Amino acid sequence: MTNFLQGAIAMAAMAAALIFLRFHRRTRDRFFLYFVASFLLEAAGRALTVAWQWTEQGSTTVYILRIVSYGLILAAILDKNLPRRKRG
Repeated sequence: MTNFLQGAIAMAAMAAALIFLRFHRRTRDRFFLYFVASFLLEAAGRALTVAWQWTEQGSTTVYILRIVSYGLILAAILDKNLPRRKRG
């Protein structure tokens, strides 16, 4: 049952990545690219967990992927909200 749920979460993350990719194509805003990368990493982490039978407690690779994924979301928010420097 756990593998089924991990697969469902991976599929949902892939769907979210595709939705954000569509938003990026419309707006050309890199904010959405950060989210695409984040959700792709999340999906990859979940898929690797199932494929290689890692336990949630024992795999550092899963945690590293999640930290990078959440870091990308934080970077997207900061990139969008911090004022831009003017060149001159």
